[in-house]
Amino acid sequence: MIQILQSSWLTALVGCLLYLGTTFMVVRNENITEATVAPSDRAARNDPSWEFKNPEFDQWIAQMKEEKEKLALREQQLKELQSRLDAERQEIVTVTQTVARLQADFDKNVIRFRSQEMENIKRQVKLIAAMTPAGAAALFNEMADDDVVRILFIMKADVASAILDTMSKLGKEEARRAATLTGRLYQVLPLATNAVSAATP
Repeated sequence: MIQILQSSWLTALVGCLLYLGTTFMVVRNENITEATVAPSDRAARNDPSWEFKNPEFDQWIAQMKEEKEKLALREQQLKELQSRLDAERQEIVTVTQTVARLQADFDKNVIRFRSQEMENIKRQVKLIAAMTPAGAAALFNEMADDDVVRILFIMKADVASAILDTMSKLGKEEARRAATLTGRLYQVLPLATNAVSAATP
């Protein structure tokens, strides 16, 4: 009996039986564990990588959406500001055109002295002031209204009054022109006070 227990074939047989028993138990336990695992857990283990949920990635996506919304709002605000600027620019253009038109109308109605004309006007005033009122009135009938008004503006008041009085007695047309010239005297813009004073005889 002792010889049988010490034989090598018995040792090999016992080793084989132990190996088969251990293998059977391991396989059986794995099957039981697989059967008890929930289907959702199995599905989670078998999910592909693109279905993997990453909280940081979701947060990054949310931040990107928020930034996009902010940019859209900013773009809308810029568009509204551009619209307001366009409207204000149009108003400025309109006002500028109106001012230019009023300036043109004003320049049409106002008689101005030009510096290069002053010496010529001074000589004319001296010559006409030396004439009789009738002669001066006849001369004024041949001159343009603007030139006559410049001369009358520089003349002494009593000399200019005598000439206008003579013109008003020459007929209806001359009287009407004398009244027009008198009215236009208020539309004269002198070059400078000292220049006008120096030109007055």
